[in-house]
Amino acid sequence: MKKQFLLTSLMMLLVVILAACNSNESSSTTETNSSNNSESTGDTESKEKQIVTFWHSMSGAGQETLNAIVEDYNNSQDDIQVNAEFQGTYDESLTKFNAVAGSDSAPTMIQTFEIGTRSMINSGQIVPIQEFVDADGYDMSGLEENITNYYSLDGKFYSMPFNSSTPVMYYNKDAFKEAGLDPEAPPETFEEVEAAGKAIVESNPDMKGFALQAYGWLWEQLLANQGALLLNNDNGRTGTPTEIGWTEEEGKSIFEWVKRMVDAGTFANYGTNSDNMMAGFLAGDVAMFLQSSASSRDVIDNAPFEVGIAFLPHPENKERQGVVIGGASLWMIDGKPEAEQKAAWEFMKYLQTPEVQAKWHIGTGYFAINPAAYDEQIVKDAYAEKPQLQVTVDQLQATKPSYATQGALMDMLPEGRKVMETALEKVYNGGDVDEAYNTAVEQFNAAIEKANAARGE
Repeated sequence: MKKQFLLTSLMMLLVVILAACNSNESSSTTETNSSNNSESTGDTESKEKQIVTFWHSMSGAGQETLNAIVEDYNNSQDDIQVNAEFQGTYDESLTKFNAVAGSDSAPTMIQTFEIGTRSMINSGQIVPIQEFVDADGYDMSGLEENITNYYSLDGKFYSMPFNSSTPVMYYNKDAFKEAGLDPEAPPETFEEVEAAGKAIVESNPDMKGFALQAYGWLWEQLLANQGALLLNNDNGRTGTPTEIGWTEEEGKSIFEWVKRMVDAGTFANYGTNSDNMMAGFLAGDVAMFLQSSASSRDVIDNAPFEVGIAFLPHPENKERQGVVIGGASLWMIDGKPEAEQKAAWEFMKYLQTPEVQAKWHIGTGYFAINPAAYDEQIVKDAYAEKPQLQVTVDQLQATKPSYATQGALMDMLPEGRKVMETALEKVYNGGDVDEAYNTAVEQFNAAIEKANAARGE
């Protein structure tokens, strides 16, 4: 009995010892796991990506292509996370930015249209990218000169060119053939456009010859193609503008050109609506129209006929000078941590690589900022399939550098465009050319004077 009691006692003691050992081992394991988890969390935190908030105004195919590029960049490295956020049109985005500038809600970088350049500089809320170019030894000379010329002021870059385009003339090659016109020799001058329009209407009374959206940007381009300045003081690049820079002959020539086509019954009036104008072209209601080269893929892909693309026309008594770059650029916002700005700069540089620019050009129709992109195979393949795309690049690269084609800089340009749009619509609707033109000049100069007064100049 004593032996049995002793054996039972020993067995119970053994159970207690084993339990204690298991408890200590479990505790040790828990502490080890806890320690490992802590170290793992610390590693994760140390490798957390730097967030870059990128406000943009791309929609449609542009937004799809941009999102794909941003996703590729985020997946290509472990240090930076770019968050691309659509903010509406350029005007809407700029209004939102002005409301949050200087606060934590401001983005790291923002896309702003070209005529917002002077406003962004004057805002005091940006850091010129020249600071990053100099610190990094980045070579801007490898980028397309006729694009970077616009964004260079006094030898200094304030923003990074991004989506750039110029207007071109789209035309219906099938309609040209039916009218007995050579589809491979599109009109080059105002007068040739008029003649082609008459031939097209004669061959097909249901089709108009030409359409020009009442859009200030297009009027500016037709002006620059004559070598005319929009603003004095070399388009505001050697001094603050005080009045318009064009002559009456240059400025009125565009109004008179349209008036002649209106009177001849060959002009299609779509007012300020670009969507209706493009729809009219695709439906066969009009044979020629001017619009951004960024629309080239959409037009070519959706037209039920063969589309031709040609250079912007000019008056026959003027030599073609070329086009001013349009579109937008990327701005670095002031007041952000240095690490955040450096991360945004790395992304800006990534966007300029030939591979990325090739995808951007082919996916959207915007120019490649880096001309080396045109040597990429995907671009060569696209040109082989759609040779019209190369015409847009040829026109840009044939542009003669000057103050006229470099483009104007002033904070009142959005208002100036509205002035010219109103004047064009008056002519489209049968108004008197002299009256519409003189009123536009008066209002344009008043807008310049008002902007200078607001800045105390």
